Amino acid sequence: MVHIRELDSTASPLDYYGFELRRKREEAGLTQRELANVVFCTGSLIGQIETARKVPQRDLSERLDVALGTDGFFSRLVGLVLRSQLPSWFQPYAEMEAQATYISTYQAQLIYGLLQTEGYARALLATGVREGLDQLVAARMERQRILDREQAPITLVVLDEATLHRPIGGREIMREQLEHLLALQRHRWLRVQVLPFSAGEHASLAGSFNVLRFSDHPDIVYTEDVISGHMTADRITVREAALRYASLQAAALSTEDSAALIAGVMEERYGDEPGTDQRAVA
Repeated sequence: MVHIRELDSTASPLDYYGFELRRKREEAGLTQRELANVVFCTGSLIGQIETARKVPQRDLSERLDVALGTDGFFSRLVGLVLRSQLPSWFQPYAEMEAQATYISTYQAQLIYGLLQTEGYARALLATGVREGLDQLVAARMERQRILDREQAPITLVVLDEATLHRPIGGREIMREQLEHLLALQRHRWLRVQVLPFSAGEHASLAGSFNVLRFSDHPDIVYTEDVISGHMTADRITVREAALRYASLQAAALSTEDSAALIAGVMEERYGDEPGTDQRAVA
């Protein structure tokens, strides 16, 4: 007799997803293999999701909704499931980020998470994890969906020029990432500026930070150290961060000049035939 693992649907979003998938599949009178054939996956994958051993992806969740007639239930639930895969110390920030109406960020070392390609995110996250990489990458891609909402947050990004030169994942991944940054410049609610090396000393040499604004909540400043992240709504800290960010924007290139710099670095450092001069493009 096959032993079926019983789930506590309240244990986690992943357990709840698995519990509901099994329940709705059985209500539809389908075996795991029959459902898998309809949604173009394996019966084993359906079984692993139903027992909370595998994290579902968004595209599969959308197909499940169609196959089971669940009116977007799994498509809505998968966002919660994927966010639950983020590091526990990061989850509170991700929840606040998803509610923000205005995001401003300065990034000194890396491309901002909401702007990362899947390849860049995978190469970056692989440096710090031994398992669960696919789930972390999927969770990061899920975060980016806030930029595609009808009421997307106004997002202002200042990237240090160093972020363009650091070859995360290799030449092809970096070229794709910089192409993605250029494409994002067409986004109505998003602006990307580059702080060039020529700016010299500036207002945030100490490192990266984010400021979140809300329609019904105090502003929040978020910073990270090597281990975890920190949020604060302290008014003095928020005012200081706002002043520093205004200084960074003033020192950064315009969006047009930033796009030209990104394109120049992309061709010089990550083109098909890179030149021998790997210095910054002025």
